[in-house]
Amino acid sequence: MTNQRILIACIGNIFLGDDGFGVEVARRLAGRPLPPGVVLKDFGIRSFDLTYALLDPWDLVILVDACSRGDKPGSVYLIEPDPVEETGAVGGHQSVDPHGMKPLSVLRMVKCMGGPPNRTLVVGCEPADLGSDEEGKLGLSEPVEAAIDEAMKLIEKTVSESLDSKPVEAVS
Repeated sequence: MTNQRILIACIGNIFLGDDGFGVEVARRLAGRPLPPGVVLKDFGIRSFDLTYALLDPWDLVILVDACSRGDKPGSVYLIEPDPVEETGAVGGHQSVDPHGMKPLSVLRMVKCMGGPPNRTLVVGCEPADLGSDEEGKLGLSEPVEAAIDEAMKLIEKTVSESLDSKPVEAVS
């Protein structure tokens, strides 16, 4: 039987209101048992740490983050990003901000560095309030706080489906 490797990578900034969604999901998931081969990490805004983690081969990577798509605050999404898009590249070079987190930039950097073609999904939540860049904001808004349980169920379901779909190798 093969063992899958799944990374649940939670990202966000707790000082920018609803941008802390992924961090709070990580905190709550940390109290639950995870299947073998499933790794949960809170990357916060450490883009370089996430980049290097994604250079390892994973059967599935689930990024958990606040994700503005124009829907009602607290809406939870399951998205398959396309890191091949070259938007954001400057002069053909990819950049990763060591003091911020832009998941698509990280995925592009991993690709540029020759990283493996990890299957990547995003569990995102529509933010209501990110605070201001000058003053920030602590704590999640009510709709985003209420969406955490739904996001955790979606993550657990996605992990379970991935583990169930892995072909079994013959044991001799």
